[in-house]
This record gives sequence, C-alpha cells and structure tokens, in this order.
Amino acid sequence: MRKACVVWFRQDLRLDDNPALSEAAQLGSPVVPVFIWSPEEEGDWAPGEASCYWLHQSLAQLQERLGGLGLRLILRSGPALKHLLQIAAQVGAGTVLWNRRYEPVAIRRDTEVKSALKARGYEVGSFAGSVLREPMAIRNKQGRPFLVFTPFWKHYLALGDPDPPRPQPERLAAPRTWPESSPLDELGLEPRIDWAQGIRDAWAFGESGAKRELERFLSEGLSGYAQRRDFPGQTGVSRLSPHLHFGEISPRRVWLSAREWASQSGRLQDGEAELAFRRQLAWRDFAVHLLFHYPHTSSEPLRDEFKRFPWTIDKGRLRAWRKGMTGYPIVDAGMRQLWETGWMHNRVRMIAASFLVKHLLQDWREGARWFWDTLVDADLANNTMGWQWTAGCGADAAPYFRIFNPITQGLRFDPQGRYVRRWVPELSRLSDQRIHRPWTASPVELTSAGVVLGRDYPHPLVEHSEARQGALDAFHEMKSGRA
Repeated sequence: MRKACVVWFRQDLRLDDNPALSEAAQLGSPVVPVFIWSPEEEGDWAPGEASCYWLHQSLAQLQERLGGLGLRLILRSGPALKHLLQIAAQVGAGTVLWNRRYEPVAIRRDTEVKSALKARGYEVGSFAGSVLREPMAIRNKQGRPFLVFTPFWKHYLALGDPDPPRPQPERLAAPRTWPESSPLDELGLEPRIDWAQGIRDAWAFGESGAKRELERFLSEGLSGYAQRRDFPGQTGVSRLSPHLHFGEISPRRVWLSAREWASQSGRLQDGEAELAFRRQLAWRDFAVHLLFHYPHTSSEPLRDEFKRFPWTIDKGRLRAWRKGMTGYPIVDAGMRQLWETGWMHNRVRMIAASFLVKHLLQDWREGARWFWDTLVDADLANNTMGWQWTAGCGADAAPYFRIFNPITQGLRFDPQGRYVRRWVPELSRLSDQRIHRPWTASPVELTSAGVVLGRDYPHPLVEHSEARQGALDAFHEMKSGRA
C-alpha cells in the first residue's frame, strides 16, 4: 500500500475542482485531510470576526462532505509546520499537498514549510486552486506586471479559456489510523456573544451554499447582469465573493458554468452578460496579480506621492461612517448592510469608500481595516485594490479628483429608493426624490414621513460641495509638496 498523503486545506474548502485533493486521489494513497488554524502566521491580516464566523460554518460542512467519502478532517491549532510534521509522521505519510496562496506572508510561510518538509524527505506539491491564472504567469510585452486592467483583460482573453475544472474524486482511501484532531469549537472561531444572526439569515455556507448561489445567479441574475449589476436594490449580482474567497467553489467552475449557460442560451444579450461577468472574475485575478507583484500595498500606497497625503484623524467622523450615521442615505444603507449581513453591494462599496476618503479625508487604511473585520468576503488582494483604487493611490486608480456625489449616485443607482428603504427604514416614508437627500424635504414632508432630522436620522456630517473642494485642496497640497 502506498504511503499516506496529507492534504493541507486552507482557502480551498471544497471537494469539487480541488487540485491538491484530485492529485491525492490520482496517487491512490490514503488521504489525510488537514486544516490548521494559525492566525498568528497571517501577519498583520489575521482573519476578522466575520471571516472567522464564516470559516467555522464552512469547516463544519467540509467535515460532513469528507465524512461522506469515509475521511476525517483533522483540525489543529498552532504553527502549521509543527502540525504538518507531527501528522505526517503519525500516519507514515510520504507526500504533503496543498493549493497555493498569494498573500505576501502566506508565500513566505509556504516557502519555509515546503523547504522544511523536503529536507525531511517528504514529497511536496502545490497547485493553483484559487485563481483562473496565476499572477506569476501573466506579464505585459515588456515582461513586467500589468498596472492597468484594460490591457490585462485583453491579454487575459487572448489566452483563451482556463484549464477545465476537475471533478470531485469518486473515492478516496483512508489511513489505517487517524491522528488526533481538535473539536471544531476549540478553534474559537465563533463569537462568545452571538451577533451573527444577520449573517446566518443572509447566507448559505459551504460548498452546497456556493453551488446554490451559483445556480440562483445563472437562472435569475446572469441574463441581466450587464444592466443590473450596479443597482443595489435589485438581485443583479452573483453574491459568490465569500464562496470564492473561502474556496467553497473554484473560479474555474464559475467561469465554465457561465460559458455553458451563455452557449445554451444562444442569445446575443446573454453572451454580452456572460462576458461582463467573466470580466469581473478577471478583476479578481488582477487584484491577486497586483498584490503578488507589489506586496507592500496592503499597508502602503502603490503611488509613493500619496505617502505625503494630508489625511485627517477624526475618530468621531470615522465612528459615524462605521455605524451608518453620516447623513447620506446611500452611504449609511451600505454601512448598515455590511454590519448586518457581512457584505455590501459593490457599487455601494465604492460610494461608501469614496465618502470616507474624499468627503471625510480619513486614511484609506482605516476603511480597509473596517472592511477586513466586517466583511465575510474579506480578501486581502481585493480589499487592498479596492481601497487604493478609491483613494487614487493604487494601480489603475480612479483619479483623485473623481469624487462620487452620494446624492446623484443614490438617485442614479437606487432611483426608487428600495435599497435605502431596506437598510435605513427611518426614511422609508419619504418620496423617491427626497429619500437620498432628506435635508431638502420640507417640514410638511418630514412630518408626514415621521422624520425629525437630528433625532431620527442625522444631519449630513459634511456638505458635499465643501467636502469636495476640501478633498481637491488636500490633493493639490500633496502634489505641491507642502504636505
């Protein structure tokens, strides 16, 4: 009988299209699945509370799915190398396999683990399981990383479809004896005080939840994706981001499913919708591409001149933004959706982030930290790219003078006020025109809607035109070198 194979699970909590697991199945070895909780090895970006809650639910389902194949998921807590060596020795393993991660700290850790395992005589293999195309495999004509998405996307399309997904193994051999495993509850991923009801109500976790969300999107959302994806009051987006982050579904499976759906439809508009959706999957890879090649950007701006930007420090304004009490309804709706469900619609993420850095002049890293702790899809590459794009300090970034007007953004993308009414219910009785700017409502309109500004809903923290000019002044101060 072949020596056992340890499969180290991380952000790939699935059986379908899991390259490391598929390789283990092809070896014909007894398989020992392992998950090691080691937040201290994540550097400055240990998973936030919302991510930890999701992780617990996803691991619970992975345990069940592996159990259906006659396997156990071995859970440990502590240094990864220490536990991998212990488990490999206990089961008499000859091979250790995993799927690669691309965050700077993870790369350093994985390199050290691989070297240490090889030095002790183990065969080691790592695979691409979380991206469509690995960041080290894509370069521009000069052999350098891409810094602008459009040429990245054109190059991406020219490469054709990625490799097809691998099916779930039909059978896996189990070892004769199993190593010791910690109970899932002992990892301490769930909160002591249960604040997660909103997340439970909003999501179905694990590989089955990912499959269900994909099926919903293909049947209800993809056809109108290009037109509806910017409207938060409609079900126009896939909501697959947390499932992709935790690897409950592979991007290759999503890519292929969208292609097959469009092919079966045969309608021109569905082909356009499918291309628009695949473009968003490429944006995800672009974020990984940037973080891999510019690892300092999780904490420092890509554009050096922004190190001189005169950010202000105002804890009161930051607190109001976090709580969804800025006085701008589209911003507050997004922040309250985030707090309740661990997720925010992407268009509103841009509006809320722009408001923090340009209306309130708060450091983009404050926003990135808050999103990191509260998002169930908190992904270091995407979070970093999104905040640097908004702040104007990253690759392919929005020019700093592009300052979202939260009023016009609300009127344009939530014209009937459905999204605001859902998440800012105290304004729900205002008209469509007033709900995005309640301070312009007449006393009669406010009384009829049961709203007293300053009591039921705050006055705006800042006036838009004044805040916009303040942001431009700060930008010019940075450019002049006075900051």
